[in-house]
Amino acid sequence: MRRFFLILSGVAVILALSIFPLAAQETTAIQSSEAVDELDLQAVSELFKESETLEDFEKALNDPETGINNLDLNEDGQVDFIRVVEETEGETHLIILQAALGEDDFQDVATITVDKSSDDSYNMQVQGNEDLYGENYYIAPANVRVHTWPIVIRFYRPGYRPYRSRYVWGVYPAWWRPYRPVKVTVYRTRVVRYRRGPTFVVTRKPRVVTVRKVHYQPRRSVVVKRRNVTVTRTRRRR
Repeated sequence: MRRFFLILSGVAVILALSIFPLAAQETTAIQSSEAVDELDLQAVSELFKESETLEDFEKALNDPETGINNLDLNEDGQVDFIRVVEETEGETHLIILQAALGEDDFQDVATITVDKSSDDSYNMQVQGNEDLYGENYYIAPANVRVHTWPIVIRFYRPGYRPYRSRYVWGVYPAWWRPYRPVKVTVYRTRVVRYRRGPTFVVTRKPRVVTVRKVHYQPRRSVVVKRRNVTVTRTRRRR
């Protein structure tokens, strides 16, 4: 009799496993989005839209009063100064936002691309560096009318000369002073006014494809590691 019950119990377990498969733990690394709360690219896009020149844009980007820049990539307790460097090829303007983290040690943070096509149409996108924002993180205008922006008008004037910031590690403008990063909750209150309008949207697809024509060698700092976060996903083993 006891043997009969043991056999019956075994059959019951097998039937249960066939009906309710065992759960297996699968660990997968995915991209984090910490940088969004350290340098909100929608806010950066609004600054770009409102600026008269790239020099003005660089100043607004690093202004402690505005507080849009909250990046501390080398974790020294001070917000990193982000310099602006422009490369051009034909009608395409590529603006690189770089953090200087040491002597000849730069980390690209994001790029802004403005392009004018042969039919006089304009397009623009901001792309976050994948080490910080993950792959395919773009900010693009919801309604493409970038040709009316003062900074874009300036780009396509005759005789325009690309802007290259003269600031490097240890050499900063007189108006700039190092300041400490703030908590995420504080940072979000700073940038909320730049996110209220429908001007820009987050997208996973590029809007400007001619950017590949621009001669540009990305810079990556030795002190910045690719930002990942590990999550555990549960799948059913059948």
